[in-house]
Amino acid sequence: MSSFYILTMPRGFDRERTNIHKLQYHFIWCPKYRKSVLTGEVRNRLEELIEEKSDELGLEILELAIRPDHVLLFVTGDPTLAPNKIMQQVKGYSSRRLRDEFDFGLPSLWTRSYFVSSAGDVSSEVIEEYINAQAGE
Repeated sequence: MSSFYILTMPRGFDRERTNIHKLQYHFIWCPKYRKSVLTGEVRNRLEELIEEKSDELGLEILELAIRPDHVLLFVTGDPTLAPNKIMQQVKGYSSRRLRDEFDFGLPSLWTRSYFVSSAGDVSSEVIEEYINAQAGE
């Protein structure tokens, strides 16, 4: 008789027809030349635009902080949308809209770069233990 190791899924995971997931991403990006242009009306409008695009993409915003010279965004999403596509959509949409509404005097609003890291509730030790158990070790 074979033994089975069952990894209990904690609450908070999203379940779909073919997968169970909990993908959380922490993004940071900044305006070109790290100019402090994200204040006042620009800040408020950027918050609206990020919320609009997140809703459209099916992302849940866990935290959003807009500083004068950078943006911090913590979201949860599904496995069909890669982090680079999230950034492409959020930065592209917000840049187009903000540049139509405000004059920044910049060649483009955002730098091409960004920071991303993933976060989750399962430690690497738990994953290793699960894989070892499945391999019969």
